[in-house]
Amino acid sequence: MEHPSFLIQVAVFLAAAAIAAPIAKLLKIGAVLGYLAAGVLIGPNGIGASYAIEVENILHFAEFGVVLLLFLIGLELRPQRLWTLRSAIFGLGGGQVFVTGFVLSGIAIAAGFNLTASLVIGFALSLSATAFVLQVLDEKKELPTRYGRLSFSVLLFQDLFAIPLLAITPFLGVAVALENSIDPLAIGKGILTIALVIFVGKYALDRMYRLVAATGVVEAMTASALLTVVSVSLLMEWAGLSQALGAFIAGALLADSPYRHQIQADIKPFEGLLLGLFFTAIGMSLNLSLFLANPWAVFGIVFALIFVKAAILYVLALIWGVDNASSRRFAIYLSQGGEFAFVIFALASTGGVITRDISQLLTLAVTLSMVTTPFFLLLDEVLFRRKGKADGGFDTMPEEKGHVIIAGFGRFGQIIARVLQGKRIPFTALDKSADQINFVKRFGNKIYYGDATRLAVLRAAKIHKAALLVIAIDDVEETIKLVELVKQNFPDLPLYVRARNRQHVYRLLDLGVKYISREMFLSALDMTKDVLIELGESHSTATRSITTFRDLDRKWLYKDYTDYTDIEKLQARARTAAKELEELFERDSQTPESEDQSKNEISVKEKLKKEKSAKKKKDYGLNSLTEHNSEKKEVLSAS
Repeated sequence: MEHPSFLIQVAVFLAAAAIAAPIAKLLKIGAVLGYLAAGVLIGPNGIGASYAIEVENILHFAEFGVVLLLFLIGLELRPQRLWTLRSAIFGLGGGQVFVTGFVLSGIAIAAGFNLTASLVIGFALSLSATAFVLQVLDEKKELPTRYGRLSFSVLLFQDLFAIPLLAITPFLGVAVALENSIDPLAIGKGILTIALVIFVGKYALDRMYRLVAATGVVEAMTASALLTVVSVSLLMEWAGLSQALGAFIAGALLADSPYRHQIQADIKPFEGLLLGLFFTAIGMSLNLSLFLANPWAVFGIVFALIFVKAAILYVLALIWGVDNASSRRFAIYLSQGGEFAFVIFALASTGGVITRDISQLLTLAVTLSMVTTPFFLLLDEVLFRRKGKADGGFDTMPEEKGHVIIAGFGRFGQIIARVLQGKRIPFTALDKSADQINFVKRFGNKIYYGDATRLAVLRAAKIHKAALLVIAIDDVEETIKLVELVKQNFPDLPLYVRARNRQHVYRLLDLGVKYISREMFLSALDMTKDVLIELGESHSTATRSITTFRDLDRKWLYKDYTDYTDIEKLQARARTAAKELEELFERDSQTPESEDQSKNEISVKEKLKKEKSAKKKKDYGLNSLTEHNSEKKEVLSAS
């Protein structure tokens, strides 16, 4: 039969994306699983059996979706933030890869494979599905959570580790190894290519986008964004390196660009469609006849892989200090095999490290392990996460002008709202927790349901007419996301932001926020003053000590900001600040006690004077009342 026309193939893939993903999401199994199922349905094992569709070519083209995904991730991750994640990337990520790799290699040796083949199999299976996991994390809005950030850190290390693994796999076969050797020039070319990408990304890309944006041609901006990713991918491919790694580096270097949000908006639709095509192509490539011939072998590999990886991930997360529920979620997300395994097994088969049948069997097992992940996540939610989730809409909000918007209506936001309400200052409070809204409304509070990190919700709250925005959201990442959104779309709106800690303050300062309040700072100072007074210090001495500490802490807060990503410098400065505080307190303690006593005496005299004056007023009021009653009695008796 003739090959189907290009338009027919496009129509089939678009239909799969338009139908399968929404149905899968409706069934709460995730869009990725829907794409895989659609791939099986339209592939050579389904309705596509009558067509000679070249799945390998489609899969190769669709891999560009992974490249776009890594580029967008880089846009979200500023270099300073990447540096702060170095411990999780190389500590937890490195630990996961090497522990899992050696354990799985041991199992392969026990199964009868030689050492070389076992190491390739073990470390290939230690890698998880970057595109798959990040897509599901994004769908479930769990990427900002701690286990979501740790998952990203581990996936990033896996992608970095996959580069040398992909490079050496072809050379491990005996026949190939005798004919080839590692070329030092190729290594040098790779290093120079990465350096070139970093240089161009840092000094040229932002200027290019500035010139394109000045023209006002929207499609030119979209074309420039796609050209950036394609050019970096071609350059990395020429150097024999990972296209995804190059895209990630380019995105990270543009994370500080003022055009970041526009680039993200332009790239996102292409990334979504190509990722859908990628997972559909994986579903099409499944060798179901191999599964039917060896079902128990496939199931054995799948569940051994999932169990071993999940157990190691769970234990490592607990050691890392993650709570039980988050460790379990973290382990489930990364328990499957990854897309890099497809390439590694193909290279190992070509190089004679493993046979073609073993390569196909392992590829099938990796794909089925991806299929299990959404089901295990759903099972975890049913068994351990029974809290219902509100829908994605928002309440209708009143017409306001010159009002205050409060994003986040927890304890912090409620205090601000109570004062504004008492002053009769109009405000609109937003919170995305349906439970919180129902609770506070019972006490007569005015609050509306809506996720403030969504632009549509802010516009519904009439943010363009607001006097200012108070951000009292508890989650650090959501706070940062909201500030970036407002800075991009409403740059002149004053922002008053609650910060969790000093690191949160520094990230807000990076974004240009001027008015920041640390949530516990002032209340802790008030209690400290009461503690000092209870311990015997005079009121004036305790107040002076607190003022000294407050001013010194704020001074060091802004001084530390210049190097807040350098832990060693911060530790050294903390010791210097502690010594300076001791010296200031020592100097204050040498203040003549008579000065404090004279101040106390003056305050006591003033207090007595006020009490005496108040007593006179009270007596005058009582006398006036007595005289009035006497006159009243006389009038009554006369009548």
